Amino acid sequence: MAGKKRRKLKLLAETETDGTKMVTEGKEERLELHDWSELPAELLELIMCHLTLEDNVHASVVCKKWHAPAISVRVVNQSPWLMYFPKFGNLYEFYDPAQRKTYSLELPELYGSRVCYTKDSWLLLYRPRTHRVFFFNPFTRDMIKLPRFELTYQIVAFSCAPTSSSCVVFTVKHISPTVVAISTCHPGATEWVTDNYQNRLPFVSSIWNKLVFCNGIFYCLSLTGWLGVFDPVKRDWGVLVVPPPKCPENFFAKNWWKGKFMVEHKGDILVIYTCCSENPIIFKLDQSKMAWEEMKTLDGLTLFASFLSSQSRADLPGIMRNSVYFSKVRFFGKRCISYSLNDSRYYPRKQCYDWGEQDPFENIWIEPPEDISAFI
Repeated sequence: MAGKKRRKLKLLAETETDGTKMVTEGKEERLELHDWSELPAELLELIMCHLTLEDNVHASVVCKKWHAPAISVRVVNQSPWLMYFPKFGNLYEFYDPAQRKTYSLELPELYGSRVCYTKDSWLLLYRPRTHRVFFFNPFTRDMIKLPRFELTYQIVAFSCAPTSSSCVVFTVKHISPTVVAISTCHPGATEWVTDNYQNRLPFVSSIWNKLVFCNGIFYCLSLTGWLGVFDPVKRDWGVLVVPPPKCPENFFAKNWWKGKFMVEHKGDILVIYTCCSENPIIFKLDQSKMAWEEMKTLDGLTLFASFLSSQSRADLPGIMRNSVYFSKVRFFGKRCISYSLNDSRYYPRKQCYDWGEQDPFENIWIEPPEDISAFI
């Protein structure tokens, strides 16, 4: 009996020399032992998109099969945060869509002000009661004041951080369908400079216009889709002879003027048109042909759209790429809505995407600080 038991134990312990198969007791079938490198690429990407940059780099050198999935989801950029402006009180919330976390800051310095624009972690704000215009960095608490200026129904943008000597603040409003007034200022100035310009094409300004600064030029998308351009160095203004992007008729239903956004990325101008009953359409300005071309893919780019300013990012986690993240919140939570060009659908799917009821001043995308622990 003892000899039989020893033979059985020996049989159970036998394995093939390649290390990939094992003999099972009482059965002739053999079970394969899979190596970690044999995991499907989709599963590897899903795992690695949750790793830190340092861990991702380490994982990419484990073996050849891990290298490509690790590189494809490697994050070398931070997504912007969605900053919420409370109706009452001084508690401001910041939502990180990449980590799905919310942070809070008490910012009494912003009491009585409304947000106008954001760039490089700086906010441009306006106090209607006093006509005070100022920059504020919520993460460093630095404030830079500008001369007082009355901002009525017009939008404002700035070219770069106000700590730079090349920072220019820009705003435009129409005096008539063929005349606009353009005002500029810069940190350290004692007054705003305003000039009137004649338009060859009709240009109507409103709070629903969109502004971006790209290649040294301010681009302004009008209510009706025409594109005005202003060179702050030459102080030249004009309306480009580029017909507005072509959208289906149902895109011009209720609140159509509120559901469009504009963003720049490495010299390209992109516009996003939305409709409550259709998927969004994204156009890029072909500056050689001076025409809008529809984009079927963002080539891995991620867009973050809000009423007052929008941003773009490359090299974000794989699940965020080729998508548009909107400032509209979902149901009762503070999670934003996104649209995936890969899947041709919104996340979450079953919601109303009519922008008419959302206050344009209630939130805005802002670049987060490099060190999160510094203010939490």
